[in-house]
Amino acid sequence: MWANMSFLFWLSLIPFVTSWVGEHRDAPVPTAAYGVVMLMAGVAYLVMERQMVRENGPQSVLAEAVGRDRKGLVSLIGYVAAIALAFVSPRLADLIYALVAVMWIVPDRRIAASQRASHREES
Repeated sequence: MWANMSFLFWLSLIPFVTSWVGEHRDAPVPTAAYGVVMLMAGVAYLVMERQMVRENGPQSVLAEAVGRDRKGLVSLIGYVAAIALAFVSPRLADLIYALVAVMWIVPDRRIAASQRASHREES
């Protein structure tokens, strides 16, 4: 429950930092703050995900679907890089944030395959 609450807390800050970045497009501090919120939301999500896998067991459908969660780790690396770059070029940091978001638009093949397999077993 605490992992979920942490995740929801960081998600609740996204509208604030998004508005702040929108008002100050080229300012490094709002851009970095956006990255910190996104980074912390990502960390909270990974903690929550690991907790769910631990509760369901390493052989669970969830554990197999999630695997090593490379997308999650790449996202965290992207956020850390963008936070540092925000003080050099806020626009470049914004580009990295956008690339991380686009990466998540593409569905994860392992999760989709796991869902298809699960549906076949039910039928």
